Amino acid sequence: MKISYHGHSIVKIQVNGYTILIDPFIKGNQLTDLKVEDQKPDVILLTHGHNDHVGDTVEIAIAADALVVAPYELANYLSWQGVKTHPMHIGGSYVFDFGKVKLTQAFHGSSYTTEDNEIIYTGMPSGILFFAEGKTIFHAGDTALFSDMKLIGERHPIDVAFLPIGDNFTMGPEDAACAAAFLKPKMVVPVHYNTFPLIVQDPHNFAEIVSTTEVIVMNPGDELEV
Repeated sequence: MKISYHGHSIVKIQVNGYTILIDPFIKGNQLTDLKVEDQKPDVILLTHGHNDHVGDTVEIAIAADALVVAPYELANYLSWQGVKTHPMHIGGSYVFDFGKVKLTQAFHGSSYTTEDNEIIYTGMPSGILFFAEGKTIFHAGDTALFSDMKLIGERHPIDVAFLPIGDNFTMGPEDAACAAAFLKPKMVVPVHYNTFPLIVQDPHNFAEIVSTTEVIVMNPGDELEV
């Protein structure tokens, strides 16, 4: 399984002959190395409906005929835009050809703002557990620290956890370090930082305060093999 990071909260997974994109916010993301027109994923996984996570999902999914897996209300909204979707909800899991997906809780908001400044409610935000080839990947989405992260880690031993560290809208570095201790993954990758002025953080400082697991600071385009 190959995993790459592409700025903000974008993660790409290549496994079993499939390419999976998580939260593909590309246009307007000056930190990403990706171009929308180059993306041909088989699957897009979404954590919640905010514009900096849904991003370019509709354009990419329609062009690539990709399946979008998302929380129920967000999946419904995207289906009205002509996207092929699979709706899920927190606590539910489903085994796809490319792997198993399970949604976890996340403490955040979830809405999509249209070009006409209409705010569309898109259900509950979530984290994503992805299982394939005997590995477990956890993308926490946007979230505050919560104690049930301990339960997530106990129930599903995690190989790589992507945790937001930007503060202001999500966990900051200190809370994310506590989350790493709760989850006990083999590796942690910090995400959701430095994209906007309000979430500027030094990921290397975060790495220094995490004592429970290995922290890998990934630049856009960097790749891991797990």
